[in-house]
Amino acid sequence: MTDDAYLFLVDDPATPLGASVTAVGDLACLETPAVRGWLDAHGVTTASAGVRLLPPEETGAIPDGTEKLPVPLSDEELNRLRHALAPGALARVEEELLAYRDCAGERDALLARATAAGVPPHRIVELTGEDPRTVASAAAAQGQGRPSDPGPRQR
Repeated sequence: MTDDAYLFLVDDPATPLGASVTAVGDLACLETPAVRGWLDAHGVTTASAGVRLLPPEETGAIPDGTEKLPVPLSDEELNRLRHALAPGALARVEEELLAYRDCAGERDALLARATAAGVPPHRIVELTGEDPRTVASAAAAQGQGRPSDPGPRQR
């Protein structure tokens, strides 16, 4: 068994949070007295649209005050749950990739601006995580900090 997933209730079945239990399929935990009692206490069944499930790594997204119950899932059940959530997770990852593309597209200009502002190359490397050669290349492309360049002349 893995860390606990959470079974929880949403007021509006159109809420995109979590996967419906029916989308995940048969789960061993649904036959336990604890889960049966929890479902009965709330007047719902596993087929109810408001009954949702989230894997352990996403349970922090459950709003405070929401009726919830920790449930253990096997590795196979957890994989099915994650697969049922994939469309939402896929959209989030795609958004992150777009944000990265937008940021990365400006990388060389940002590195050149940092160099021009006087930020030492080793500090740029520390702050950005970029490879030192990439930083040196961006600086050289702007005419800054070339290894053969003695730097600005002092008067």
